[in-house]
Amino acid sequence: MAARKLSFRNITALAPMVRVGTLPMRLLALDYGADVVYCEELIDIKMAQCQRIVNDVLETVDFVAPDERVMFRTCEREKDSVIFQMGTADPDRALTVAQLVEKDVAAIDVNMGCPKEYSTKGGMGAALLSNPDKIEAILKKLVTGVSVPVTCKIRILPSLEETVSLVQRIEKTGVAAVAVHGRFKDERPTHPIHCDYIQAVAQAVSIPVIANGGSLDLVKTNSDIEKFRKATGASSVMLARAAMWNPSVFCNQGPLPVEKVMEEYIKYAIRYDNHAFNTKYCLCQMLRDRVESPLGKQVQAAQTNAEISEAYGLQTFYQEIQQDLQAKMAALQSSNQPNKPIMDGDVTTMAVKFERRDYPPQITPKMFLLEWSRKEKLEQPQYETAQRSQDRAFQSTVTVANKKYRSSLWEKSKKFAEQASAIVCLRVLGVPEGRIGEEDSGLVCKRKREGKPNCSGEEGRSKKLHVDILQEAEAPSPTVEMNSDEQNPATPLKQVEALREALS
Repeated sequence: MAARKLSFRNITALAPMVRVGTLPMRLLALDYGADVVYCEELIDIKMAQCQRIVNDVLETVDFVAPDERVMFRTCEREKDSVIFQMGTADPDRALTVAQLVEKDVAAIDVNMGCPKEYSTKGGMGAALLSNPDKIEAILKKLVTGVSVPVTCKIRILPSLEETVSLVQRIEKTGVAAVAVHGRFKDERPTHPIHCDYIQAVAQAVSIPVIANGGSLDLVKTNSDIEKFRKATGASSVMLARAAMWNPSVFCNQGPLPVEKVMEEYIKYAIRYDNHAFNTKYCLCQMLRDRVESPLGKQVQAAQTNAEISEAYGLQTFYQEIQQDLQAKMAALQSSNQPNKPIMDGDVTTMAVKFERRDYPPQITPKMFLLEWSRKEKLEQPQYETAQRSQDRAFQSTVTVANKKYRSSLWEKSKKFAEQASAIVCLRVLGVPEGRIGEEDSGLVCKRKREGKPNCSGEEGRSKKLHVDILQEAEAPSPTVEMNSDEQNPATPLKQVEALREALS
């Protein structure tokens, strides 16, 4: 699959850092001059369960877990610069996640260098270094399966020869670049970096090599970045701790006074509703040896972004942003416009859930759609249902008059998925769907709507027809196993309401 272009030569990058590489830090690094920013390592199993939600209030795209936690949040500002790093040890699952996020990121990266137990215990991170066959399988699967560049980040192996051999094998998978942290798996930041290993790798391959690991020894100011690049012979440089301590290191005049940098970080954290504990963690990293100062103690004691903003004298900014977000939320709700259809290829989609309580006991949207089709002398609606492997959820597509309709939301059962697709079709066509309180359309027997057992006269003649409709409307449709998620183009109202509560 042809990958979108992203240059990895002569760039500076914000390295992937757990709890640090969230949206506020990534945007701040871009503001100060970073060319590319990596998100924190996100585990494939958790991401595969996420739903893609367009957040119209924050103007972000959120990947939301079943427990409603936002696992990954991004925005248009960083779309061409953000690299999604995942932790994975499974080629198929890696592809599922990559295809879920590829429309919203500039590239996909696989973590092969993290030595921490939470990563290695699942065979991910640095554990992959001892399994080159799996490395090759994962990277090949991704390179051929997504439309964005694929990269990986490794640590050096016990010998120079082993390291060079591995990277040469990685190059053959078709990756766009490889980042090399110049330390062994069991070494920590206090150990000196092995620039000679990075240099040997850079000379042995033709793809860009991104040098990483120089924050302690070599990179303290912006002018040091070029010195580090020359010392390693690498195409580019990736900064972790130097940027974590002060992201203005990417600025030509950097680093700038950390007090001003922290204020700018807090503004992004407030603007994008960053989790307060994540905001606090990043601020403490910037405070460093001043974390026990009066300001540091006030930050540590804070429980909300409001309290953090107060510590830095940004209460007015916080209140203005909250008012703005609440005004957007109110406008969104007061517009009271129905969910608009969106084309996904040749399928018309809407974010619709089937709520059984909204319909009389004897009535379903499938029944209405079937009878409407018969009335219009069309073929019976055809349903095709897919089941998502990671959480066994269902999504159905209905074909009526050679046009396809589907809900972008996944349902807990096959029957509910079919009903949701029928609702989408009926709403797009402007046909009643049988909801409680709807004006009688005459499509379905009134006594059946009211739950009465018998019909007479004109209604009696259609009794058998409605029994047939009920049976056919509930008839099983084929189910297709799905390994990858569909992307949701709109934010469900429940998500928006939950966000409003969070902002209040």
